[in-house]
Amino acid sequence: MAASPGRQQIDGASLLGGSENGGRHPTGLSPSLADLPRRIRLAASRIRPHVVETPLLPSPALSERTGAQVYLKLENRQHTGSFKLRGATNILLNLSTEERARGVVTASSGNHALAVARAAAQLDVAATIYLPEGASPRKVEKLAAFPVALCRVPGDVLNAETSARQAALQRRQPFISPYNDPHIIAGQGTIAVELLRRQPQLDAVFVTVGGGGLIGGIAGYLKDSSPAVQTIGCQPENSAVMLASVRAGRIVETASLPTLSDGSAGGIEPHAVTFDLSQNHVDHWLTVTEAEIAAAMRLIYREAGECIEGAAGVAVASLLKTGRRFAGQRVAVVICGGNVDSDTWQRVLEQRN
Repeated sequence: MAASPGRQQIDGASLLGGSENGGRHPTGLSPSLADLPRRIRLAASRIRPHVVETPLLPSPALSERTGAQVYLKLENRQHTGSFKLRGATNILLNLSTEERARGVVTASSGNHALAVARAAAQLDVAATIYLPEGASPRKVEKLAAFPVALCRVPGDVLNAETSARQAALQRRQPFISPYNDPHIIAGQGTIAVELLRRQPQLDAVFVTVGGGGLIGGIAGYLKDSSPAVQTIGCQPENSAVMLASVRAGRIVETASLPTLSDGSAGGIEPHAVTFDLSQNHVDHWLTVTEAEIAAAMRLIYREAGECIEGAAGVAVASLLKTGRRFAGQRVAVVICGGNVDSDTWQRVLEQRN
């Protein structure tokens, strides 16, 4: 399936090209990302003792509905319940002894916070974490098990990031970005290393996009190691900031409505290096409604027994929205996390199909 400009109707779903030339820009990536595939390979070796190589399991339910051979990359089974541990571990291992001694500061809606908290505890590094006021109660509760300082900030995760960066500058401590750092991106990209090792004949990967660290790492590695693989960026309609930015050709501010995909919600930091990757390496984009996200979460629970969070449901719903467009192809869906609080999960289960 070649990238195409504009809007392409596929079995009722709109696959959006990333820009006027279908997501491919003649300009190169920023210098810090020029050697991203090498960074990812190094990260895969570096973090191996600290993370789980999560399963890549076939999904009979999704395969039947799409006609594709569908596999689920179960990052919900990662330590801390999401892929974020990969990037957090990689960046902390890359800090100098002096930097670790000063402690680190970060900001997150929950999953990155949990990842930094665990990695910091393993490496004996003090951590201060800034959380947006709407952070998932379950994720906040999990954070209480770690010896970290928590600071709540009004507004979305972008406000929390701004506050955290200011604090890090004042205290002369390293700021650990949830996505806007080559070491973070390289850590998340190790998922692609595992995907190709388990399924070298892959045709497409569906990835939920928030700040862009996950899809940036995955797409950056795939375009180097297996360029025929299509990377599909997936976002909730209620918070599709990266897609709006890619279509505009620059990072933009757009309003975000409440969404089940709290892990991908919110704005993008100005000058984020993940924008270059999303603009250059993501082949197509899809957005899904809240009802579609909830239905996908229920389907995976009913058919596979996996409790997944809204951000993971976005990628599943996006594949379902393409109907049988990928029939006969090998498709992976990254189940990015499983940290959904009990009240939200109950509401999802009680909704009608």
